[in-house]
Order: sequence, then C-alpha cells, then structure tokens
Amino acid sequence: MTLHPLQPRKAAAINPLKMSAPLGAALAFLGLDSCLPLFHGSQGCTAFALVAMVRHFREAIPLQTTAMNELTTILGGADHVEQAINTIFERAKPRVIGLCTTGLTETRGEDMVGDLKLMRARHPEWADLAVVFAPTPDYVGGIQEGWATAVTSMIETLVPERRCSALNRAQINILAGSHLTPGDIEEIRDICERFGLESIILPDLSGSLDGHVPERHIPHTLGGTRLEDIRAMGRSIHTLAIGEHMRGSAEALEARTGVGFTLLPHLTGLEAGDALMSLLAELANKPVPQRLRRQRSQLLDAMLDGHIPFGGKRMSLAAEPDLLLALATLVAGLGARLETVVTTVPAPHLSGIPAKRLLVGDLDDFERAAAGCDLLITHGQGVEIARRTGIPLFRAGFPLFDRLGAAHRVSVGYRGSRDLIFEIGNILIDQRTHHSHQEEEEDDCTLDPQAAAG
Repeated sequence: MTLHPLQPRKAAAINPLKMSAPLGAALAFLGLDSCLPLFHGSQGCTAFALVAMVRHFREAIPLQTTAMNELTTILGGADHVEQAINTIFERAKPRVIGLCTTGLTETRGEDMVGDLKLMRARHPEWADLAVVFAPTPDYVGGIQEGWATAVTSMIETLVPERRCSALNRAQINILAGSHLTPGDIEEIRDICERFGLESIILPDLSGSLDGHVPERHIPHTLGGTRLEDIRAMGRSIHTLAIGEHMRGSAEALEARTGVGFTLLPHLTGLEAGDALMSLLAELANKPVPQRLRRQRSQLLDAMLDGHIPFGGKRMSLAAEPDLLLALATLVAGLGARLETVVTTVPAPHLSGIPAKRLLVGDLDDFERAAAGCDLLITHGQGVEIARRTGIPLFRAGFPLFDRLGAAHRVSVGYRGSRDLIFEIGNILIDQRTHHSHQEEEEDDCTLDPQAAAG
C-alpha cells in the first residue's frame, strides 16, 4: 500500500475541487452576530462567492464588495474600502465588518493594516464598529485556509490581550472548523450542555445560517457569536479546537489569554466521540450522562449493522483535508477499501489515511480514478462525474446545490456518526439490490428459449 506525496502535480485545475479562500473567510464571518462580510475586490469575485453560498444554504446571504475596477486596481483601492465601510456603517448598522482581500488586491500589494488605521483616524464615528481584516488571496489555500485566517484575525482583533484571574469554571471555548455544518455546531453545543458546560463557539453558524425566518429584513447577520461573548473567551477554563486547520487560531487565543487548548482532528466516529466525551467529562468533573452513553451504544450497534454493506466496498473520496479525514476514517473503520483520496492542499496529517492513492488534485483526478469503485464521496459538483461513470455518489462538504437541508446535516458525536453510517450504508444497499436485480434479469433472459433464440 503506497501513499503518494501530498504535493500538487498539475499546473492548472481542470475540474476544480477547491473553492476560494475569500469564500471560506466570508463563511466564517457569517458566524458572527450583526456582521457583514466585505470583499475587497471586483464585483465578479463577490458574485461568485455569493451565488455559491445562496445556493448551498438557500438563504439570503449578506455580502458586500468594494467593487474594484481597472483604474482603482492600478492606482490603489483604499478609497473604495473607506467608502464601502462608511456606506455599510451608515445603512446596515453592523457591529462587525469582516474585510476579506482577494487575489486582485493582494497581487497589487496594498497595506490594508496601515490604511485602516488612517481611516479610523478620519472617522471617529466608527469607534464602536469592529473591522476585522483577513488577508485571503484566492491563490493561497481553499475554504478551510480562508476560514482559519478569518478566525485567527477575529481573535487577534476582538479578544482582549490579558489573562483573567476570575475564570468561569463552567465555560469553555470551541473553535469550530469549516467542515462543521450549522447542524454539527448545534449538536456540539447540546453535548456540552449535557455536561453542564456553557460553550462560546467561534464562529457559530448555527445561530445565523440555521434556516430560521426573521420577522423583518436585516442587512447583516442575524445570530451567531456575539461580540460580548468573544471578549469573554479569556474567562474560559479550556479551548477545544476542532480540525487541524484550527490549530493556529487556538495558539493565537492561548497567546492572548493564557487559556490552554486541546485539538480534536474531527468528531466523527466512535474513537473521536469517545475523545470528546472524555475531555468534557474531565473539564466538567462529571461522569458522561446516561443519554450520551445510550447514544454510544446505538453507534456501536450501527457499526455492527454497517460492516456488512461497507465491508470490502471500494470507495474514492475528494474533499477539504479535515472533512476528508473524518469521512475516510469512518468508512475505512467499517471495512471499506479506499482507492483514491483527493484533497485540496498539502496536508501532512492526512498521511495516515489507509488509501491506495492519496494526492492533492481536482475532480478530474477524482474522475480518472473512479473506475471500478462502488461509491464516490465528494461535494455536489461530483454529480456529473457520478452520471458519467454510473457510480453512486454520497454528497459531503461545500457546496451542495441539489439537496435540501445541507445546513442541518449532522455527522458529529455518537448520534451524528450513527446517522452518517445509515445514510451511506443505505446507498450501498440500494446499489447491491440494483445489481442483484440486473443479474436476475440476465439469468431470466438466458433461460427464456425465445430470448435465447432471438
């Protein structure tokens, strides 16, 4: 079994798997309450990200742009940024503006940190407005890299730099990774509450993109992590960072507040669920609640039920690194054979995945390796590959354009892992049933004299 080096081998993506870093940063900013993400770039860059998020979440997405053009790209776009922030401040009244750069402005090389200081000096009325700057060029990383950059910027901008002596022993911080859905985040909060722990989740998409209908139009996010809660993260007893790409954010929070952290690579599957429950039980100084113990027993039963449809099945996966790790670990643990695993950026922590082929690539690489597989797992852009190859597809990740309820899918903890096994397992059972029917029809044709004579 050979693991190929996790380095890109193509000069260009033929059928892109990766979405842009600015989109990932915008998603993270949508997890803050009363926030409005602002793209510093052209209108086309913003429109692409906006359409992708609207189609995935099926919600109105607040997103603005500095609308750079040819002239301002050459001469500099600081004036556009200042005008955009001032207009948003006057009309939308957000508490936070998340400023994300794009490849256009990053290539030119603007000093946004210095420019923002000069702008604030000219606008004392912005005193209560938080502007969080996240440098996210399109050509560096994908969704999870942009998300991580934005979360680190939130911490460095909004969390006070001091060590609190008066800790809240019932409060923990959770740095949520980009691979978690709003439903996942809500499940994590519920698990913490069963231990009697209050969690400050950053960013919290479960409050802003959970599909609720507001009573009136609001031009910024409705729900998410409040500024007051972010400023209180230094009073927590511990931080849980979920996903390897959250390591830098956890280190930044620890450096500012002294709050230690534990990094959990993912929360899918029995072993990952046990790690979470053991940590929460230790932090709360309480035994694991009986309800969660029963959910663990249900997951064990689901794994016993699932080993038959999963066993020996050949699968290929394509996703962002931390989502890929969660899915690959689960299906491999149930007996599936991982043929080709494709991810978006070099990620050394994926080297332990038991796949025949592991590479940084695109959906073209994914399709070329799909022959002979029983199941494909990737995001919604893999639909055409499934149609061309005739191989069933399990949709996972961002974006999902052709399914309802993407925001409410849960694949973390015991309950979410159990349901994920059932969902994938049912696809495999349907495939086996379909093949059995085809074989029966072929046998009937062979035994039918008229069919044989024809």
